[in-house]
Amino acid sequence: MIDSHIHLDQYPHDQIASLLEQWRETGIEKVVAVSTSLASSYRTLELKVQYPDFILAALGAHPEEHPPSDFELAELTTLIRRERSLLSAIGEVGLPHYALDRLPSTALNRQQELLHVFAALAGELSLPLVLHAVHDKAALAVNCLRQHAKVKAHFHWLKAPSATVTQILSDGHYLSLTPEVCYQQRDQLLAARIPMGQLLLETDGPWPFAGPFAGQMTSPLMLFQTAEMVAAIKGVSKDHLIRQCAENAVRLYS
Repeated sequence: MIDSHIHLDQYPHDQIASLLEQWRETGIEKVVAVSTSLASSYRTLELKVQYPDFILAALGAHPEEHPPSDFELAELTTLIRRERSLLSAIGEVGLPHYALDRLPSTALNRQQELLHVFAALAGELSLPLVLHAVHDKAALAVNCLRQHAKVKAHFHWLKAPSATVTQILSDGHYLSLTPEVCYQQRDQLLAARIPMGQLLLETDGPWPFAGPFAGQMTSPLMLFQTAEMVAAIKGVSKDHLIRQCAENAVRLYS
């Protein structure tokens, strides 16, 4: 099992070693550790150096936060180029949606500019993008990606109109499902649409979940129950689904 999107740097530092040991012993092979800022990117790199065989590292700046300054952007892009050998992706990057009411009025335009910067960098370095682009912003992200044809993207925890989902899939990008698929009809309907070859599983941990996971600390171990639900929707065995999603993650992130 591979968790294709987790904020490992946001877990308690003094618990990381024991958590990773527990996850590995229970069948988690790797995690894609994403970043949300310059400081977060440095922390992700530290973890990658500590656990090189377990972590697939992605550096980026989360679009629901204040856009990085020119200085921060220059340092981040320099860091990505310098540490390319340690990286599996650029992310989490994308477009803001939920935080637009508290961000500067220029935030959406600025993040569209930044998405082009990160997409161009991904093309230059032959890295995929980990994308946060939901609802009507997903179509804007698709339009950006079509100007960077070499770049493959992982749309994580996607909520988007049906037509946009069709565009994403037809362009060959990847979509991931979270534990919400166990209790949200919206996610169950999306699960039915994603071809097996473009399907990933993620937690977005430590983000908390409801339903059967209410009150639990989010961990990749939740993905075994997630896989069971998705396998039932797809009409395949759980083992087959887990194996296929892991192969997809390796194909995209290796």
